[in-house]
Amino acid sequence: MAKLAPRDLVQVLSELPPQPSDANVLVGYEKADDAGVFRLRDDVALVQTVDFFTPIADDPETYGRIAAINSLNDIYAMGGRPLTALALVCYPQKEEMSVLKRILSGGQRTMNEEGVIVLGGHSVDDDQIKFGYAVTGLVHPDKVVKNSGAKPGDLLILTKPLGTGAITTAIKRGVAKEETVSAAMRVMTQSAARAAEMMVRVGAHACTDITGFGLIGHAYELARASGVSLRIEAGRVPLLPDVLELISQGMLTRGDRNNRAYVGDAVEIAPYVSREMQSALFDPQTAGGLLISLSPAAAEEFIGKVEAYIIGEVIERDGPLILVV
Repeated sequence: MAKLAPRDLVQVLSELPPQPSDANVLVGYEKADDAGVFRLRDDVALVQTVDFFTPIADDPETYGRIAAINSLNDIYAMGGRPLTALALVCYPQKEEMSVLKRILSGGQRTMNEEGVIVLGGHSVDDDQIKFGYAVTGLVHPDKVVKNSGAKPGDLLILTKPLGTGAITTAIKRGVAKEETVSAAMRVMTQSAARAAEMMVRVGAHACTDITGFGLIGHAYELARASGVSLRIEAGRVPLLPDVLELISQGMLTRGDRNNRAYVGDAVEIAPYVSREMQSALFDPQTAGGLLISLSPAAAEEFIGKVEAYIIGEVIERDGPLILVV
């Protein structure tokens, strides 16, 4: 994980000097969207993103695969089609190069399976292993799916269960069951390509992918950017196996605390939602699912084609940005 605390990052970004105005910048970092979008022509725009992180799996090839899927998610969340990638590698020079080869192999194979070509990259001798990609894709300027278009009356769709943060913490502490680890690895290596294709086809109003800021943190950004509130039904949010039990045992990352601080009093959680479930909603995810805002008719069509879960609805902004019931 190892993301900077979102509240600190937002503060830094807000103090950067203004950039030159350019009408071709369709999406910048101002609304915390998943990727940047730059229009090249009336019918073509670039989608660009970058993501890398410390090891999330014991197996090097699986780590590489997860890093690739995680990086691609941002392109898919914008409704884009990824084309090329550049690898980002931090690796100790003193360590076995055979391990690095397996990391790169897992990542490249996954990229190729998604129709993406790895053009090259950059490496740095570092005591801590980190790996990921900068990815470039294409999207039609009129079909960009931003995090700012959610409308009251929409349904909220989540495409993957939560809990990878708690499970990977349990893995590091040696207390995760084998079947729980397998379920988490399967989810983290699951492509979002099909879900992205379908959400564009049915006319998604807004989307974001759930990663380091947890479901609540990313839902907060979507609600704030869209000028709406979100009502999330905790009982309908899918979880990976054993997540609540692991959280009750203290398998939490620092992201739990950071993400709570980030949203502050913009979230209101019903008192009957358990402490463990609350932490699951704030749990930082790696290669998490898409959170999509769809009209009821579009949601019905989407769920008929893609495995996904209705977890709530978009409502008029009145009070907290996020209501968890």
